[in-house]
Amino acid sequence: MKKLLFVLILFIISTRANAQETIIVPDSLSGWSYSWVAGLNGSQAAYSNWSQGGVNSIAVSGNSSFTTKHRKGRFSYGFLIAARYGKSKTENQGVRKTADRFVIKNRFLYDLLKTDGVYSAYVNINFRTQFDKGFNYEAGPNGGDVLISSFMAPAYFQQGAGITYQPTDYFSADAGLALKQTIVTDDSLVTLYGLDPNSNIKNEGGVTLGLSFEKKIAPNFLLSSSVESFTNINKAISSTDVYFSNELTGKINNLISTSLRFDLSYDDDFSNQVQLMQTLSLGVSFILM
Repeated sequence: MKKLLFVLILFIISTRANAQETIIVPDSLSGWSYSWVAGLNGSQAAYSNWSQGGVNSIAVSGNSSFTTKHRKGRFSYGFLIAARYGKSKTENQGVRKTADRFVIKNRFLYDLLKTDGVYSAYVNINFRTQFDKGFNYEAGPNGGDVLISSFMAPAYFQQGAGITYQPTDYFSADAGLALKQTIVTDDSLVTLYGLDPNSNIKNEGGVTLGLSFEKKIAPNFLLSSSVESFTNINKAISSTDVYFSNELTGKINNLISTSLRFDLSYDDDFSNQVQLMQTLSLGVSFILM
C-alpha cells in the first residue's frame, strides 16, 4: 500500500488526465508546444447486512502524459512520456493491479517536399514496460498466483525508419523498417516471452506499420487512437505483433473528466490469443502545463 500511495502522489505533483500515446505534429505548429496533465480516479463500495448482496471494494488509479512538439521549416519532432498505474482491493481477494504501463516515444520527421508536408521521412525510437509485478491469479498449484511480468520483464525497445503520410493535422500513417529488442530481466520469465533460456534480450528485424488518429469528435470529447504492428522478416505474417490503443476522453468541467479506454494486443511469443483490456473511469484532472 505504501508503494501505491507513493506512485499516486508522484502522479499528482509531477505529471494529462488521460495518458494518450499518440504523437501527431501539426503543419500549423511553429516553434515548440508543451502539454503536461495528470489524473486521479477512484471508486469505493461498502456493504453491511445489504439484502441484495455485494462485496466491499476500493480502487484507485492515476495516469499522466507529458508531450512536447516542435516544428521548424521542414523538420519536426515529437516526444511523449506516458504512464498509468492502478490497484484495487476487494474483499477476500486482497490487493490486485488494475493498470500498469510506462511508455516513452520519440518521433523525428523531415518533409520530403518544401511545399507539401503530406509525405515525410520519419525515425521513431520507442520504449515501453510496466512498473510493478503482474500475476495470473489463482492459476498456479493449489490456486496460487503465477508471476507473469515485472519491471523490465518484459520491456520493448524499438527503432524504426520509413515514410509517413499525413494528409491532415489529426491523422498519419507510417510504413518502414524496424529493429526490435525484447528485454526480460527476470530469468524465470524469459521463455514466457520467446527468449532463449540463457538470454535476457532478443533482437529482431522486420517491417513496421502504424496509424495514428487524434481529433475532437464533439465539443468536449477527444478520440485518440493508434495501431502499431511489427512483422519479423524471419516469421510468417500470422506472427505479426499488433498493439491497438483507443481512448475516448470527455471533459465534464475544468476539473472532472471521464474516459473510456480499450486496448488490444497480439504477441504470439506470449500467447496465441488476443489480449484485451477495457477501462471506464471518472475522476479529477490536473493541467500542469
